[in-house]
Amino acid sequence: MDTRAPLIPMEDFMRNPEKSSFQISPSGNYIAFMKPWKTRMNVFVMDMTTKIEKRLTASEARGIYGFTWLTNNRIGYVKDDGGDENMHFYAVNIDGTNEIDLTPFENIQARIIDDLEDDPNNVIIGLNKRNPQIHDPYRVNINDGTMEMIAENPGNISGWGTDHNGKLRIATTSDGVNASILYRDKETDNFETILTTDFKVSVSPLFFTFDNKNLYVASNRGRDKTGIFEFDIKNAKEGKLIFEHDEVDVSGLMYSRKRKVLTGVSYTVSKQDIVFFDSWRETIQQKLEKKLPGYEVGITSFSKDETKAVVVTYSDKSAGTYYYYDIEQDKLIDLGKVSPWLNEDHMAEMKPIKYKSRDGLTIHGYLTLPKGSNGKNLPVVVNPHGGPWARDTWGYRPEIQFLANRGYAVFQMNFRGSTGYGKEFWEISFKEWGKSMQDDITDGVNWLIDEGIADPDRIAIYGASYGGYATLAGLAFTPDLYACGIDYVGVSSLFTFMESIPPYWELYRTMIYEMVGHPEKDKELLASSSPLLHIDKIKAPLFIAQGANDPRVVKSESDQIVEALKSAGIDVPYMVKDDEGHGFYNEENQFDFYREMEKFLKKHIG
Repeated sequence: MDTRAPLIPMEDFMRNPEKSSFQISPSGNYIAFMKPWKTRMNVFVMDMTTKIEKRLTASEARGIYGFTWLTNNRIGYVKDDGGDENMHFYAVNIDGTNEIDLTPFENIQARIIDDLEDDPNNVIIGLNKRNPQIHDPYRVNINDGTMEMIAENPGNISGWGTDHNGKLRIATTSDGVNASILYRDKETDNFETILTTDFKVSVSPLFFTFDNKNLYVASNRGRDKTGIFEFDIKNAKEGKLIFEHDEVDVSGLMYSRKRKVLTGVSYTVSKQDIVFFDSWRETIQQKLEKKLPGYEVGITSFSKDETKAVVVTYSDKSAGTYYYYDIEQDKLIDLGKVSPWLNEDHMAEMKPIKYKSRDGLTIHGYLTLPKGSNGKNLPVVVNPHGGPWARDTWGYRPEIQFLANRGYAVFQMNFRGSTGYGKEFWEISFKEWGKSMQDDITDGVNWLIDEGIADPDRIAIYGASYGGYATLAGLAFTPDLYACGIDYVGVSSLFTFMESIPPYWELYRTMIYEMVGHPEKDKELLASSSPLLHIDKIKAPLFIAQGANDPRVVKSESDQIVEALKSAGIDVPYMVKDDEGHGFYNEENQFDFYREMEKFLKKHIG
């Protein structure tokens, strides 16, 4: 029996969701969600009594990135201009009236510090309008946009935190080498430094204890894996251990605002796991998993009184289905699938895998084989993640499923430096771009060949951001390994990359030098790791895609390697989108990119 999946149109994988990102109103009477309008994601709201839905936003040039309930009657949302990441924060009533830009400034980036759930009129927003390198906190009226600065950033504060009453009482600083936590008892006091650590040691405030006296923190001080602790502010030290895991970092702490109790922690080994501390919340989880078998089940939001909730199910084969859950009646209402046009039975399984690097490290990753394949002698797309200080996780990924549907095995790996595996695993990546970090990718590819999974003549490498850099590095430093490469908004030279970092990263420049390398002190290292300076070794075909407004990896990073390769007589298909930034967001641009990707891969690896 043929168990292979039918060929599914690329557009079905890459088109906008039918509906997504459902959130419940504080009252529990309304649901807000994102849905396409004129091919752009916009915010809609539905009355759960009448089931009537209304569109609240009319963004045509650029989709909305995300939204939040501000009150029962008002929603806040964020969007930028053409991918420039200068986020504006807007507010609109659920009847569509009084829509205003709360941060109407050019070339300014807004960051939400606290939506002040218990304050019906205000939010706290960080704005870099006084100095592009740093954000000052402002209390902003959500109805008329009036604002006042509530603290002045002295020049080194990288983050702000509030207590459960919405008072600004915590700040974190960075000088690029050391990080500090600053504290004050009340807003009229000055901030005082209570703890300073080297940037390699992380003590990250999560939120205040319910009496607003101490903090819960995620800390790796004096240990390899991050655990969650209650932090004694007066003595500036970790107190009671809340939770730790011996294999991975733990940083996700959940709580009930209504009942003022910790409800659980989340962490990821191969899949996300939750450990509950709260029997009420655990019982709900058990009920939901019983009702919705075969899926991961999560709650995205609760009503204020915790009688209603929005539930989502997902898997490696499903982008998700949302439900409205009446907790008291134990009743689920189906709100809709994210991508109802995709048949889960035609999707491929994403399997957690692990292999050994050449120096004996265990590297974790994921392998997706085309549905119905025997898993032998396959064309492979190697897909290193961006960051690089991030990680891949298990779940549904449109591009992974698209590639698997085209007959390619897709290989993702959490090379050294990937987060979540402890301090040591992260630190051994410092100054290893193109070196041992790249070796981990290479070793994974060789493992696939040794296992008989990969056809050694049909291996492509594709990635975005750092993954784009790893693509270029793979073609330059292991030119015989790959048949072709696709670089999407990737770094081509470590020198020019560091010259062009956005102003709001400036606080971290010294840290970046320590983690990647210093342009003068480590000149030889950076030169040896910059693909641009080694284009004479590149012989495999390369396709490059770039957003013109990218603030992180600027367009010139791609321009310069395209020009250099063309001068060397190598033809490089180059896609630039003028209305995009760090990755393509608009649907038509995604279609263009994946259409070209498909053609390119077919030509070079079959």
